[in-house]
Amino acid sequence: MAGETGRRPATSEFVEPTFPVMAKLPAEGTQARRFSKARSAQSTALLEDYAELIADLLAGEGEARPTDIARRLGVSHATAIKTIARLKRAGLATARPYRGVFLTEKGHALADRVRMRHRVVVDLLRAIGVPTESAESDAEGIEHHVSEVTLKAFAQFLKSRS
Repeated sequence: MAGETGRRPATSEFVEPTFPVMAKLPAEGTQARRFSKARSAQSTALLEDYAELIADLLAGEGEARPTDIARRLGVSHATAIKTIARLKRAGLATARPYRGVFLTEKGHALADRVRMRHRVVVDLLRAIGVPTESAESDAEGIEHHVSEVTLKAFAQFLKSRS
């Protein structure tokens, strides 16, 4: 039926929908809470990515310069500078002229937490058969949106398989 799936069948025969149709919308408060959580995760995802990259650059290169951060994230130098300023305002980073960016203790803790979340998500995706490159790429988005409850379930699932 055209109304159930939002598209019309090519013939007059009934075409089974590929995905089940949601029977009922969640309560307004429930749906608003879910969307609010997603918007909040999007807002913090950028800072998490920067903190993780800065930690990696400091560990691997000994310094994290705004130019290197911009190149690795595929953004303009100005965008990197603005986001580094957000990190500083949030107490996650410090910067010194001509010396690059450094993470505070709070920034290092955030980077470590994000890296752990990333590893759990990648390991789960690999466990269900996702190729490594796709798992790494997909984890970049999932790691910011998965709840602690779901992350613990992922980890427990992985632990039960070993």
